[in-house]
Amino acid sequence: MTRYILSRFAQALIGIFFIVTLVFVLVRLTGDPASILVSDFAPIDVQERVRERLGLDRPYYEQYLTYLGGLIRLDLGESFSGRPVSDIILQYLPATATLALAALSVAVIVAVPLGILSAVYRGTWIDTVARAVALLGQSIPSFWLAIMLVLIFGVLLLWLPVAYREGPASYVLPAVAMGWAAVAGIVRLIRSSMLDVLDSDYIRMARAKGLPPHVVIVHHALRSAMIPVLTFTGLLLGSFLNGSVVVESVFAWPGVGTMTLSAVSGRDFPVVQGAVIMFAVFFITINLMVDILYAFLDPRIRYR
Repeated sequence: MTRYILSRFAQALIGIFFIVTLVFVLVRLTGDPASILVSDFAPIDVQERVRERLGLDRPYYEQYLTYLGGLIRLDLGESFSGRPVSDIILQYLPATATLALAALSVAVIVAVPLGILSAVYRGTWIDTVARAVALLGQSIPSFWLAIMLVLIFGVLLLWLPVAYREGPASYVLPAVAMGWAAVAGIVRLIRSSMLDVLDSDYIRMARAKGLPPHVVIVHHALRSAMIPVLTFTGLLLGSFLNGSVVVESVFAWPGVGTMTLSAVSGRDFPVVQGAVIMFAVFFITINLMVDILYAFLDPRIRYR
């Protein structure tokens, strides 16, 4: 297990290196930040001084080596506004992290029981309702659902706040809007996995031994069926932590998605690079945790 984890860490470092390199090249293809920071009517020498102050007058390889040196020291650099990139990310990260956990909680609380019931009572009205919920979750766009939630619960009924991060009540609508699409995927995965497991020989043996139905379903069937669901849930958490630009824009949520979009629009290279590195670290870390949890869910899985 230790050797496997160390190899995964090495793969993670290589992946982050390639992501950093790719983002460094791509963000510089969007144009010159001096054209946004300086007026079009400003003299050429003013634009040159701005580019010199930001270090954009140096060759690309020097900028790249400087940035890699900062990453080795865990320094993400400074934004073109003069603030450290790490401070900017830490300012927006708590809002996105808490919203991501709320959205994932909504998805898991709704989808897991619904998927289990759909598999256990397949062919009944419960199965039909579960599949209808999965179909609606897969087909309804997040931006449309977010707007409808705002109109119904915020404008017409005046039950919940519709903008900004102001207390626990402000999490309800954006968490539902983000988690609704995830409900569809989790329900379908649990249903299909449970159907495969419930038809297996060891489940028939457990039932033949006279075990209670809830023990067979929860302790035997669900444990094996959760492996693909765990992978999907890990990817969902990574995407939620990276921020949903659409949902955050509708609810004026001060999260990482909104921050990254503003940085891209303003061609703030250090902030964009820092945000992408953070996204990559989140995904790689979550995938590593999921791989390790496999062995605890299914004792048959061993890493060599």
